[in-house]
Amino acid sequence: MTKINQLREQILIFMAHKIGLPYFKLVRRKPSFPYTREQLASLPEGTVGQQLHQFFKANELDLLPFYEKHDIKHVVLGYDATEDGEVCLQCFMLANGRCTIPVLIAVIYGVLTMPEYWSKFKQAWKRGRSNQSLGSVNWFDLIPQPTETVQKALLQSKAAA
Repeated sequence: MTKINQLREQILIFMAHKIGLPYFKLVRRKPSFPYTREQLASLPEGTVGQQLHQFFKANELDLLPFYEKHDIKHVVLGYDATEDGEVCLQCFMLANGRCTIPVLIAVIYGVLTMPEYWSKFKQAWKRGRSNQSLGSVNWFDLIPQPTETVQKALLQSKAAA
């Protein structure tokens, strides 16, 4: 990884922990995530929860209060926990109607500092814009469900919904 990529990644992590987390603590009541990491690991293969566990393991992450929904979105929407994957997720969510300060900051930051990923960001934007609204999804309810079933239900164009 080049030094510029490392710096960008560190800035994204800083923004998530020093801007995003305090913001979520102010505007959200703490959601009661009903699973431990061990419970996620024990769920059947192919479920959102089992894949969330694998996502944590592969990326050396842990459950972070206020970020559980965010990590579930990574799994369901299929965006990696990389600098471009993070910005793609935020582009999708912004285009899908999720307009918050952390989302706006991540999208603006990505567009300004990652020109090599602009085509990926544009693709994520178009995907979010054309997808049915995910604003009313209860992300925690998806944990025990098969990921493939969830994706078929949630990832459809507005016209098909």
